[in-house]
Amino acid sequence: MAEKIVMPRQGNTVESCIILEWKVKEGDQVTEKTVICEAETDKATIDVEAGMSGTILKLLYKTGDDVPVMEPMAIVGQPGEDISSLLGGISSAASEPVAEAPVDKPIEAPAAPSATAATPAPAVVTPVAAAFPGTAATGAVSPRARNLAQSRGFDPSGLAGTGPQGRVIERDVQAALAGTPNLTPAALAALGSGTSTLPSQGTGIGGRITAADLATGTTTAGTGAGTAVSPAPAFGTPAFPGPAREIPMKGIRKIIADRMSQSLASTAQFTLNASAPAQKLQDLRARFKASATELGYQSITINDLVMFALARTLKRYGYMNAHSVDGTLREFENVHIGMAVDTPRGLMVPVIRFADLLTLKQLSSEARRLIEACKNGSVKPEELTGSTISVSNVGASGVESFSPLLNIPEVAILGICAIGYKPMKTGDTIGFEPAMGLSLTIDHRAVDGAPAARFLQELSTVISQIDLVLAG
Repeated sequence: MAEKIVMPRQGNTVESCIILEWKVKEGDQVTEKTVICEAETDKATIDVEAGMSGTILKLLYKTGDDVPVMEPMAIVGQPGEDISSLLGGISSAASEPVAEAPVDKPIEAPAAPSATAATPAPAVVTPVAAAFPGTAATGAVSPRARNLAQSRGFDPSGLAGTGPQGRVIERDVQAALAGTPNLTPAALAALGSGTSTLPSQGTGIGGRITAADLATGTTTAGTGAGTAVSPAPAFGTPAFPGPAREIPMKGIRKIIADRMSQSLASTAQFTLNASAPAQKLQDLRARFKASATELGYQSITINDLVMFALARTLKRYGYMNAHSVDGTLREFENVHIGMAVDTPRGLMVPVIRFADLLTLKQLSSEARRLIEACKNGSVKPEELTGSTISVSNVGASGVESFSPLLNIPEVAILGICAIGYKPMKTGDTIGFEPAMGLSLTIDHRAVDGAPAARFLQELSTVISQIDLVLAG
């Protein structure tokens, strides 16, 4: 009897996975342990096993498709078996796969518009509706879908969702928005409901239609006559803007983009910058590198030392080691540090669990293990969840200060910057000493500026006396 293979759930926060590569094709024989595809979440790459034996009768998605978790992705059964009854319960988005994901392609430079070119007919806007048939609207909307809908000014709760139990997911909102003009929030409010005629192009950034365009009927910026005017290109130069290349934002890059947008849209972020005397850090690092190999200190880095100082300092500032969830501040007793890692696949944030209980050598060893696992693709999904505060180190690039974005629902992230020389006064003498830049971004809904500044001040002190902290 034919059965469905569903996209497995990868933790509570993962809504969908992107198929990177099918390892099987229709007609192949599989067993329970056969890997049928490689998929990507916002955290890691996973191998999806069939979980049952039989013949692959149908693959419901193509490479590059974003598949909701617990959604059927393939059908397994006996050769020649009728699967129409199984396909009947699957949304058209799955049973009729969309075209393959687009590849990078060059864009020809647009030719200068003809003076006699006709003005495009005005666009007609109708209320958005789901492009994927699903269950009746349930009002359940995923966070990513809600954020996208709110940015375009409509309520997604009335859409028929194609996610689990009829939940509206991001692709439902994207389908509902497909083909609709890009209006500003003010224009959307002025438009109201029903069917209205709009100009084909607005005067806003990127041709966005503004409320003023609705009032004046302007179709192009600046001319007032409805005809675009382009200066002729200089002799020997290509038409403006010249050749370009389209690179689809997909896979982990798209997921990172969505998460960063959600971080800014759902929190009140601001950043404090400070400097910590770094002479003791440098001295200690030099001693570790010069120590005997059998002691196991040579691989300890400046980053390890700062994370060690952070874990110890946070024990006295519980409000910084916390999550903000649905109006509740959840403070954690133990410190679990998320460590931003740059990989060929994009940014990943593995978690050093119970960092406050680890010795410096243990913390350094765990950090190296997680960094290597992220870079070679062997990191486990559970190793990328559960952080209570995150760190992002861009010091090696010479960055002196920056504004790291919160890894929601955390209320703080520490940016570690480059070490440079700054004037310091000791007694009556002024000299230049090494100092490390620290950039602390907080969620102002959960933490005020003064308490955050006190924490950052003490962290700077702990870093400046890291040798004494290790002796404690």
